[in-house]
Amino acid sequence: MPISTSGKFLAALFATAALSLGLGSVATKAAEDAVVIPAPAIDEAGKSGTETAVFAGGCFWGVQGVFQHVKGVKSAISGYAGGEAATAQYETVSSGTTGHAESVKVTFDPRQVSYGKLLQVFFSVAHNPTQLNFQGPDEGTQYRSALFISDPEQRKVAKAYIAQLDKAHVFKQPIVTKVTDYTGFYPAEQYHQDFLTLNPTYPYIVYNDLPKIENLKQIFPADYSKDPVLVLKAKG
Repeated sequence: MPISTSGKFLAALFATAALSLGLGSVATKAAEDAVVIPAPAIDEAGKSGTETAVFAGGCFWGVQGVFQHVKGVKSAISGYAGGEAATAQYETVSSGTTGHAESVKVTFDPRQVSYGKLLQVFFSVAHNPTQLNFQGPDEGTQYRSALFISDPEQRKVAKAYIAQLDKAHVFKQPIVTKVTDYTGFYPAEQYHQDFLTLNPTYPYIVYNDLPKIENLKQIFPADYSKDPVLVLKAKG
């Protein structure tokens, strides 16, 4: 893993040191706690076929891992959104100057899981939507909370849900998630795909991301799928 990604690298060092000192509790608590939130009052009407949505909420490892365990999700691909194709490379995006955010493109069956339900999972267990341009140990605009929208109905649902959650004060701080136009999605390098599943003992994953999967299982048991939908398996 390139050590230029300072947030992930330092978090991994911290977790490794803590575990080596016998601080077992470090491995059982995510850097960001899950929040139980109400379902959206406004959701999409039933659709046929498949639908796509792009979510940005900090490091894409954990966000991808969460969505890969949601029933009705057909694929969840880590990548970059918000910037130009020419700068959609990990080291360049990590500079925080490209306009890109680490993102996950989710393809799902709306007959099995709605866009509103995916938003509920996203805001509840996948990340903390009140953190501006950072997420846990990772800082920079590339870790911002954002929804990249190309569907007018998704835009309506997303804006209404954010307003609903803010009005209900389910979070201690206002939601900073930006609902922005979709301008393209660029898949991340292969070594980033399925990172959570392939590296379950990596300290950053143990501390920051595996608890998100457990939270998904506990808070959304009817929507949890034990077997993740993997990118590399689909390609194989």
